[in-house]
Amino acid sequence: MMLLLSSSSSSSSVSAPSLSLPSPCFPPSLRLRFPSQTIPFRLHTPPPPSCSISSSSSSVGQSTSFSQNGLVYSRAYWVTESLIAWNVDVGNELSCYLLASKNASLTIANCQIQGEDLKIKLQEDRAGLPANVVEKFPHIRGCKAFKLPPSLDAKPLLKSQLAVAIYDSGDKCRNCTGLQLPGVLDELFSYSGPLGALFSEEAVSLYLWAPTAQAVHAYIYKDPSGDDPIEIVRLEEENGVWRTKGPKSWEGCYYVYEVCVYHPSTLRVEKCYANDPYARGLSSDSRRTFLLNLDTDDLKPDGWENLTNEKPVIHSFSDISIYEMHIRDFSASDLSVHPEFRGGYLAFTVLDSAGVLHLKRLSSAGITHIHLLPTFQFAGVDDQKENWRIVDTSILESLPPDSDQQQALITAIQSFDGYNWGYNPVLWGVPKGSYASNPNGPYRTIEFRKMVKALNHIGLRVVLDVVYNHLQGSGPFDENSVLDKIVPGYYLRRNNDGFIEHSTCTNNTASEHFMVERLILDDLVHWAVNYKIDGFRFDLMGHIMKSTMVKAKAALHSLTKEKDGVDGSSIYIYGEGWDFGEVAKNGRGINASQFNLPGTQIGSFNDRIRDAVLGGSPFGHPLQQGFVTGLLLQPNGHDHGTEANAKSMLAASMDHIQIGMAANLQDFVLTNSEGEEVKGSEILTYDGTPVAYASCPIETINYVSAHDNETLFDIISLKTPMDLSVSERCRTNHLATSIIALSQGIPFFHSGDEILRSKSMDRDSYNSGDWFNRLDFTYNSNNWGVGLPPQEKNEKNWPLIKPRLANPSFRPQKIDILATVDNFLNLLRIRYSSPLFRLKTANAIQQRVRFHNTGSSWVCGVIVMSIEDGHDGFPGLSQLDPIYSFIVVVVNACPKEVSFVSPALQLRSLQLHPIQVSSSDNLVKSSTYEASSGCFVVPQRTTAVFVEPRKK
Repeated sequence: MMLLLSSSSSSSSVSAPSLSLPSPCFPPSLRLRFPSQTIPFRLHTPPPPSCSISSSSSSVGQSTSFSQNGLVYSRAYWVTESLIAWNVDVGNELSCYLLASKNASLTIANCQIQGEDLKIKLQEDRAGLPANVVEKFPHIRGCKAFKLPPSLDAKPLLKSQLAVAIYDSGDKCRNCTGLQLPGVLDELFSYSGPLGALFSEEAVSLYLWAPTAQAVHAYIYKDPSGDDPIEIVRLEEENGVWRTKGPKSWEGCYYVYEVCVYHPSTLRVEKCYANDPYARGLSSDSRRTFLLNLDTDDLKPDGWENLTNEKPVIHSFSDISIYEMHIRDFSASDLSVHPEFRGGYLAFTVLDSAGVLHLKRLSSAGITHIHLLPTFQFAGVDDQKENWRIVDTSILESLPPDSDQQQALITAIQSFDGYNWGYNPVLWGVPKGSYASNPNGPYRTIEFRKMVKALNHIGLRVVLDVVYNHLQGSGPFDENSVLDKIVPGYYLRRNNDGFIEHSTCTNNTASEHFMVERLILDDLVHWAVNYKIDGFRFDLMGHIMKSTMVKAKAALHSLTKEKDGVDGSSIYIYGEGWDFGEVAKNGRGINASQFNLPGTQIGSFNDRIRDAVLGGSPFGHPLQQGFVTGLLLQPNGHDHGTEANAKSMLAASMDHIQIGMAANLQDFVLTNSEGEEVKGSEILTYDGTPVAYASCPIETINYVSAHDNETLFDIISLKTPMDLSVSERCRTNHLATSIIALSQGIPFFHSGDEILRSKSMDRDSYNSGDWFNRLDFTYNSNNWGVGLPPQEKNEKNWPLIKPRLANPSFRPQKIDILATVDNFLNLLRIRYSSPLFRLKTANAIQQRVRFHNTGSSWVCGVIVMSIEDGHDGFPGLSQLDPIYSFIVVVVNACPKEVSFVSPALQLRSLQLHPIQVSSSDNLVKSSTYEASSGCFVVPQRTTAVFVEPRKK
């Protein structure tokens, strides 16, 4: 039977499995000699209709129309040297065998599997799978256990095509399947020695972990492209690690591995051509690994060795505030940057550019860390800029603000331009070439280091966005595939049928496997030591095991100035703790999800406060309102149910926000809207999930806006009423950021929150080009109304978006942007004016933070928070702040001025914060407090901060 093969990622059983089989892969110098082609692949000749082979992993004897399918699936697991797991019932009449074929010749014909070199009988182990196996692979807990003979040498067999089969008493095959090998590979080949390229004074040594490979060669090239190799070296294997030692002259050359290995996706022994997983440099076309010695002095900017001693001081992780930035966004449209530097690493070194001057203002006001979206080698952007396609911006600028022509022009070239967020990793340990002035040679490294140094010198520590949960490529031929070419079926997590899991949108990695985890840990240390990185944000962290994250933190914190040249104890890690896909509810082990992380001091994003502040969720109706966008108080026409229902929703939102402002602590006690004293963990979201999950403040990243979904200004423009003035939308933008800036925990801001950034309402601008992602640090434009956002992700909302973009009253003016910047900087200055906004422990927050507009008599749309300090020489609370003894924050989301009276806050010496007194915002300056009554008066859509100065 002939099958045309294509990729399959389904986790459910399929009747006609399909595989990825593009054109053959050849060494880079040879590849152009062969045209691209789609190859039909003959799996095997089908047996006669009377032969029944099962396609089910749970029973024997169920017929399938494709009797050869058993070899395509991998439904059995070789979990230890002596044990195979398979979800089948054998009974007394059937026998189970392991089959091996070194040259991948297994076929099915006439109810027989043929072509094996070895056939080994297995015995069912009635004791079942041992506890350690079930702990590591909880998704196979229901499988039967089959024992291998004790005398079997398993290691050489792992280089073969493998299958297990069940035979009846007539020696007919009744069921068969391939094997998943990570368990036995971890047991037999876990390795902690050197990997990648090692440089000494006399030699260059290469090490590659590839225990299933049958042969490995290194093709050595003088140049990044063209030419035949100057040398082809056969590597020698020792216990799964292939190695060779070459001359010192190899340094500065390029190389490619040729790995001869059985690949389960094609059922063949393939010659795979791959980069080194531990690559530190690449050619401009990403086809060759650059032999780069990172310790060479020529690669270090002046003063690099002393940078650790010059980094901005961070006394506690509670003092962190984060500003998220995409490297290309930062400068691609900045005319004050030299054209060759725009959109790249070196733009951060131009100290008088509009962008750098803006970063200096943020740093001076209090931002401590700049979070850079992916900077490793990712797919989707050609590193050779001469290949990029562009659209004439004068054409785009001539089109109406609600036209669909801009997005049509941008999407027509989006696979060929210089833009992508970068969440499609190819090699984790190499800086992205498109951000360098020259992607060949050492320039990536030199310029990346210059960027880090420049940012540190303006007071900003650098966070890298790392994407260890998935890889862009898989299979033996994909040019973006690396790990799956070297140890096929190991690095990528597979489902119960043996196909790659894709819940992250592409090829999920498996950090529960020893050498996957090791690669992650090694990569983190590499960036920390060789690039002096100050923090790491983990994309889809919930798809990584908790144990991996704990080890990552320990590995980083063990780094010292004396031994490693960096202070690892100052490196902060955080990520997205979402719990979904095959890892949900600890489906593949205890994962790094929000509710599994308490006690680790690893941060995770608090989506509860985001959704409560703005309304709904990124996956709900776009018009659903929240606390700041008008829920109950200024309806937008969306059906929120009855007034009582809207009021209940607002009350719940306020509870969620107040818990968030208390760092989303599980044990923080709040009087909820119903007058009950409850812990944060007892307050529930709409689906019954607890709101709070953190055990300490640094485990919570509070935010209302990030690179994902619409910008803050765009979502506010969507959810607020159409007739709201632009100045009121700007106040709402500021109101939302004020909640984040003044909360306990770690505040996180998306670049542009402070300048009303718009992406013309694009909800997913990952590949929307510079046009929709523009930032203007001259404050002349916020990029509103540059056309309907790209159709692929936004078309269903075009009817809502189009009238807003067409309405000129929605567009902020420069005066609005300048006012928003000033107000944002003031928020940061207020946060850093008192340590009371940055309490270090859960106990301190519980003792000092109170919310006053609570209980059944609460006032709609107003949050009142107080933070109390102690006094030196007096019993009770210790004194933390030498300037202020008491702080009150009043957040008024109402469309009109409110008065709030609190007997508990009477007779205090409170006054408006001096930063707000000197603010250019006349509304906040009109906020008042009356001590005799405890009455606060705060204007509409305003956050006012009142402080009680200590008596001198």
